[in-house]
Parts: sequence; C-alpha cells; structure tokens
Amino acid sequence: MSLTFDERTQAGRALRKQVARSSHGDWLPSPRRADPVEVLERQAVSRSADLVPIRYARMAQSAFAFFRGGAAIMAADLAHAPVTGLRVQACGDAHVSNFGKFATPERNVVFDINDFDETLPGPWEWDLERLCASLQVAGRGHGFSPDECRRIVITASRTYREELARLAALPTMELWYERIHIDDVIAHFPPRYRPGVQRDVRKAERKTHTRAVAKLTRSLDGEVRFVDDPPLIVHLADTGYDMDEDVLPMIESYRGTLTDERRSLFDRFRVVDVARKVVGVGSVGTRCWIVLLEGPDHPAGDRLVLQVKEALASVLEPYVGESELANAGHRVVAGQRLTQSASDLFLGWCQGPRFGRHYYVRQLWDVKGQGDLVAMDFSNLSYYGALCAWALARAHARTGDAVQMAAYLGQSKRFDQAMAEFSSRYAIVNEQDHQALLTAIADGRVPVSNEF
Repeated sequence: MSLTFDERTQAGRALRKQVARSSHGDWLPSPRRADPVEVLERQAVSRSADLVPIRYARMAQSAFAFFRGGAAIMAADLAHAPVTGLRVQACGDAHVSNFGKFATPERNVVFDINDFDETLPGPWEWDLERLCASLQVAGRGHGFSPDECRRIVITASRTYREELARLAALPTMELWYERIHIDDVIAHFPPRYRPGVQRDVRKAERKTHTRAVAKLTRSLDGEVRFVDDPPLIVHLADTGYDMDEDVLPMIESYRGTLTDERRSLFDRFRVVDVARKVVGVGSVGTRCWIVLLEGPDHPAGDRLVLQVKEALASVLEPYVGESELANAGHRVVAGQRLTQSASDLFLGWCQGPRFGRHYYVRQLWDVKGQGDLVAMDFSNLSYYGALCAWALARAHARTGDAVQMAAYLGQSKRFDQAMAEFSSRYAIVNEQDHQALLTAIADGRVPVSNEF
C-alpha cells in the first residue's frame, strides 16, 4: 500500500536523523582514492586510440575542462559521500555546461538538461553535488573570491531546494507537464542581463539542421557531402567502417526504435554520406558519427544531419549497479525521455552489427544553445547556476519522490551551506587532479595532441 502525502513528508523528515543535512559538507577524498590519471587511462582502453590524445589535450586546457571530462573520477569520489537512499533518474554528469536551450518537436524553445551519456537511476545528491561543484570550479576559474564562489553555490542549492518543494505540491500530471519555456528563462534574469539572454536565444534558434548542413558540407560535382577536417572530421572509408556492412544495418536497427509516425517521416530520407566527428571533452574517443540524409528533391534542398554517438556503460554503474537495459544506447534514450520535458524528434538507439557497439541517435542540431560561462560575471553566473538548479529539480521531481526529498531538505539553509562546503573542498581536489594530468603529459605518461 502506498504512503500518503503526510506519511511521505514524515518519512523525508525522519531521514535527517539518519543522514544529517550538514553531513553532505563533510566529504573528504578517500585514503584509497585512485590515481585520477589511471581512471582516465582505463576509460581510454575502450576508445579510439587515435582520438585519446585529443581528449587529454582538451581536458588539460583548464581545471574546468578537466572537471567536464572527469565524470568517472567524481563518480568514484561520490560513492563515499553521504546519501539518503532516495533515488531519481540521475543525469550522472550534471555539470553546468550540460544544460541548455533546444527546440521541442512542437518547435517551442525550452531550457533543460541536454546530456545523458551517464544517466542511470541513482542518488539525487550526486547530480546536485556535481552541479554545485562545477559552479565552484567555474567561479574559481574566473578569479572570483571564495565568498563569491560560496554565494553562487548556495544560490543554486537554495533554488533546487525551493523549486523541489514547489514541485512536490503539484498533482502528478501537472508535474509531468512542467517545463522551463524560453520566456521563463528570460524572466528569470534581471533586466540588465535580458538583452544578452535574448541574443543567446536568437543565436540558438539559428543553430538548426539547415545551419549544420551549411557548416559541415560542400557541393562536389553536384552532390552535397561532408568536408573532411582531420582528425576532427574524417570520412567513413578512413575509419575501418563500411557503409553496407556497418552503417545501413545500424540505420535499419535505429529505425525500429522510432514511433510509427516518426518512422514514416524518417523513411522520406535516404543516407548519402557518413563521417566520424570528434565531439565534447569527456566524450572524445568514443565513436561518434554524423550522417547526412537527403529527402525528396526540392529546389531549396531537403537535408538533415543526424548524430550517431557511441554509448558506453555509465560511470555510475560500479556504484549503483548495472543498467537493466542491455543496450547502453537504449539506456541513454530511456533516461533522456524520462528526465527531459521534451526530447528530440529523431531520438532513438541502435547496435553495430560487426563490432556490437551500442549507439544512440539524435539530430546534430535542432536549435541548440548554452550559456557562455566565459563571458559571465559573478551575478550572471549566480543566476545561470540557479537556472540549472531549477531544471535539475524539475528533472528529479519527475522521476523521484519529490515529497520525501523536499521534506528532507526543509526550509533551513543547513543543506545549502553543506553544498558550499562540499563544493569548495571538491574544487581543490579537482585542481590537484588537473595538475596530475599536466604532470603526466609533461612526463610523457599520456599522449597529447595539438589538433583539438
């Protein structure tokens, strides 16, 4: 028999006796903590060897870049952090750069989490801790004072806590339909920042499949094809994969994961070109393909670019258990559909026939925009971090027990202060890890590429 609302509230409050809210700030690295470079080297084993040096080069650029690529390192660290036992569909990599604007299938622009490579059911605390730590790392990278960094983190944690309480009071269907529309995003920022936000929105609205085609392709002898830019973009023939043996069977496998009406839409297109494209920071080295499709002949052109991205086991799996879904691409898609307020029209998954690798599929760009962290001052980053926390609370409320979580967090600042303490401690460890990578590069322990 399910618990009543009041019983769930009481259960959430009772968790404070088992896991004090202040205890989340007590985290220290384990004495048996693995060498961070070894963690990265273990990940490199399953990746394309020629691309791994690019990953190291990108992670070496700054402490924040290292943090972005270090999801596996932090997952191991968080396995030793206090948790309440309440679970959600965790993002698994909820740092501040993994939130952004995109278009829904109805052509509305929303703000939400936009990366699910590591998604898996897990503790809600781990997502929030990764978000808060990323804000601390970003703030330190800007040269903000310790007090300013602390205030940024506290603002994000408070927003998460207060938004979760609001969502916990909603009926089930109202909660499910909650989304952060772009008008909400603009209204969230003070008037002095709104022109910049609106400019970012217009920029995102221009980043569509039409622009992807224009940026990545050229017309050669009357046929539009991808332009090679090695090692970042290389054609299929240079990667050991074959169109007939690998790509077309994968596309057919993917086609079967679409709903009937989307499969009918997809069938209007045909594959005309495929290339490997390096993406991201932490993802570098995983197999990621871009697929150019053409629709029926049209004077203005009728083309679409899909991204087919390899999905590996989530970095959370060693600590929360393996996914119940056999295909890691399916895991990513299922987690994304559960968590996002709306997902890409062509979102699906597949498996490679020869090598057995798992992939998920989506449009490369369908209105895509992120906040420019480099350009943000202290106040702007505070508001942006709060916006990300708002989106994270909405995602967690959809897939977890928001009533118990909100009751546990309560109305005091104890948890927010603990998040600030945790983030401050973790940012220092992250900087030490970043330095360890720089040392490994200087010593020749790991290869690095200047072409990134």
